[in-house]
Amino acid sequence: MTEIKDFHAHVYFNPESREAAARVRQGLSDRFEVQLGRWHDANVGPHPQSMYQVLFAPEQFGEIVSWLMLNREGLDILVHPTTGDDVADHTAHALWLGKKLALNIETLRKMTS
Repeated sequence: MTEIKDFHAHVYFNPESREAAARVRQGLSDRFEVQLGRWHDANVGPHPQSMYQVLFAPEQFGEIVSWLMLNREGLDILVHPTTGDDVADHTAHALWLGKKLALNIETLRKMTS
């Protein structure tokens, strides 16, 4: 059986929605024990637009994802597990809140080959 080490939520934003992304980030920080990644104002890895990452434990999934569903302020968010298979984690195992964005999965394949 595949084990989930942790979860990542990638919160996507653009210049017009950056303030909303900051409010979501602050809400996560205020309510949960999470690790907040830095702001990426340019595309990084497979991600097609600006984003920041939120790392959280498997036992927090229900509470955090439920909060994001109700408080994402219209932002698109990718939630995925960390299982050791980056391609599957970002595709087959992924959950999207909002619009599903087209990821550049080739960058993940190159990193693992």
